[in-house]
Amino acid sequence: MSHPTLELSHTAMSEEEALRFLDGHRIRQGSRTMDPKAQIVGEFVKSIRVPGYFPPLPELRAQLRTMVTLMDEPAPALSRIEDIRIPGPAGEIPARVYAARAEGAPLPAVAYFHGGGWVQGDLETHHGLCARLARHAGALVVAVDYRLAPEHKFPAAVEDCVAAYRWLRARGRDIGADPARVAVAGDSAGGNLSAVVSQLAASGDTPLPTCQVLIYPAVDFSLETDSHRDLADGHVIPRDRILWYMEQYLRNEADKTDLRASPLRAPSLAGQPPTMIVTGGFDPLRDEGRAYGDRLRQAGVDVVYREYPGQIHAFVSLTKAIPQGMACTLEIAEYLRRLLIG
Repeated sequence: MSHPTLELSHTAMSEEEALRFLDGHRIRQGSRTMDPKAQIVGEFVKSIRVPGYFPPLPELRAQLRTMVTLMDEPAPALSRIEDIRIPGPAGEIPARVYAARAEGAPLPAVAYFHGGGWVQGDLETHHGLCARLARHAGALVVAVDYRLAPEHKFPAAVEDCVAAYRWLRARGRDIGADPARVAVAGDSAGGNLSAVVSQLAASGDTPLPTCQVLIYPAVDFSLETDSHRDLADGHVIPRDRILWYMEQYLRNEADKTDLRASPLRAPSLAGQPPTMIVTGGFDPLRDEGRAYGDRLRQAGVDVVYREYPGQIHAFVSLTKAIPQGMACTLEIAEYLRRLLIG
């Protein structure tokens, strides 16, 4: 059903042009029809990849930076963007602070953990997204450049994210943050890390995050949901890629059931913070995100669950090519503003 001959230039089409171009070639599954811009981006990404081939790490990491550079809107201008270092368990953790104003009363903070399969992603790949969240949520966003696999396997990323969150709670005032109001947020692998940080805070002596935003989170390494089965050839993260990320990140089979890797397996989710979960209808991770929201709700947690039925994985980071990514970003920012500022 895919349309022939897609080129990068097609990703710049308007939604109307995309609808005309895809006439008779729309991707559908059940009651869902893929967003025309998401389909063009997803099919283009598919067309330039060699199935089952994963380039050397430096090239793989550069590919994500290039994709975001080409397909995401530039970051808005902010009065404060500053690189800092946070003490971590294995040395300093690079981080970047975003705020719409440089001075004044301390701002509520959002610790942001980027996606990229625990293997890719850095301060540059999520620069636009973090700047937009800071501007529209009125919060101080701290992007955390946690250690990546396979050089640093599980639980290195978890330990860095926990350390960064605890530091914001203890020393946030050092960077103009209000340590009494700290949220966690992240996409994909970063959504996983956000959920894990919240669970560890609830079971330890660190204050619970004020709220959490999980954007198409990976929350269970069993990969047994309907969406994993139905979207094994999915766009952006087909099954072979998900399995490859898992092999890079986890040390062994036993890690799959560790709650710090698969937070959906926690026996109880009582006492978790108010949560917003975003999923895409054509994302293999869709059903586990929804299941996490269902379990939180059953445990008495306040949950806002938002599926974008026509969307693919990573759409929030591709806002120039997929306008719904910007609409979703603004919705997330509004949620953070409401929960952190009121």
